[in-house]
Amino acid sequence: MFNLSKFISDSVTFREASMFAPDIEANKEQLTQEIKGRKVCVIGGAGSIGSSFIKAVLRFEPASVVVVDLNENGLAELVRDVRSTEGLFVPDEFRCYTLNFADPIFERIFREEKGFDIVANFSAHKHVRSEKDRYSVQALIENNDIKARKLMDLLTVYPPKHFFCVSTDKAANPVNIMGASKRIMEDLVMAYNKYFKVTTARFANVAFSNGSLPDGWLHRLQKKQPLAAPSDVKRYFVSPEESGQICMLACILGRGGEVFFPKLGEDQMLTFSRICDDFVKAEGFTKKECPSDAEAKRYAACMGFDSETYPVVYFKSDTTGEKAYEEFYVPGEKIDMQRFQALGVVEQTSRHNMAEVDTFFRKLEGIFAKDDFTKAEVVEAIKEFIPNFEHEEKGKNLDQKM
Repeated sequence: MFNLSKFISDSVTFREASMFAPDIEANKEQLTQEIKGRKVCVIGGAGSIGSSFIKAVLRFEPASVVVVDLNENGLAELVRDVRSTEGLFVPDEFRCYTLNFADPIFERIFREEKGFDIVANFSAHKHVRSEKDRYSVQALIENNDIKARKLMDLLTVYPPKHFFCVSTDKAANPVNIMGASKRIMEDLVMAYNKYFKVTTARFANVAFSNGSLPDGWLHRLQKKQPLAAPSDVKRYFVSPEESGQICMLACILGRGGEVFFPKLGEDQMLTFSRICDDFVKAEGFTKKECPSDAEAKRYAACMGFDSETYPVVYFKSDTTGEKAYEEFYVPGEKIDMQRFQALGVVEQTSRHNMAEVDTFFRKLEGIFAKDDFTKAEVVEAIKEFIPNFEHEEKGKNLDQKM
């Protein structure tokens, strides 16, 4: 039987145990002191990273956990998962709410709770495929930046001791609007560091996270559909467990204004096509590489359930926003590689101040207020705010591929 956790360990991360286990053990006393008996609020907690963060935090016995997410089914699975996991502490107060963190209902919860000791925000458009047209771009920036600002303003009423907001490696020298929105988010949340401690993390792809290309292979296999993967895009990967641990370590152990990232070398980058090769093999098949989507779909449609081969399509990336490689920091940022065994820390980087953030947000909102605004206008506004934003419009997005 296919074991996903074992496959990730054997063929994606090549690690039997979490790379962050030594850092957690070395800081166990401080983590316990800061989490045990504390009130925790997790926004976007039904997603892959948010749910992994919750599991990491629960091991240190918080007094209560409030989880907010729009994904009602995801919240139901989160509750079943944590309550079914051996050795995982679940406090009496473990409450999940299906709502948007920008809703008045969330503000009411926050005010009646008089805030939380730990707040972690994972609510975000995370996919490069989120960038399609002007409507999707507006939705992406509204969620990742404009609503995030409303949250930060609310938190100043009852400041948390620890605030964490997830970023992405794509925020370093961004080439897509999703990555740029996360770089904007970094500047936004760090401007509030004068009110309460703010940390974030840029990290690699989470292997088989919800909605990711590898996660899609599991669904394609169940439906007897072909598998597709780019052959020229290299990525770093961490396991779902590791993704939550990165965020917990950054949230609790980080100093205000710091950005965390995993210490991964270029030799640990993989192409999706290589992972797909191993995935097909692990599922008991020999790959049948097809030259086109149409041929792969025909092959899959005629394939018997006892087939020993499985169709795949590998292609060169040709869509807007894809970056050929990943990076966690850029020249000019002050990096500490010694404090933790498996984590690097961006201790200092250039940031826009609150006045500059205000001006930029007013410009964006002015663009969105127009009936005839264009995606190009948004890109130009972002380029003024992030001079190294190198967006290349290719006229094709990931939703146009299999």
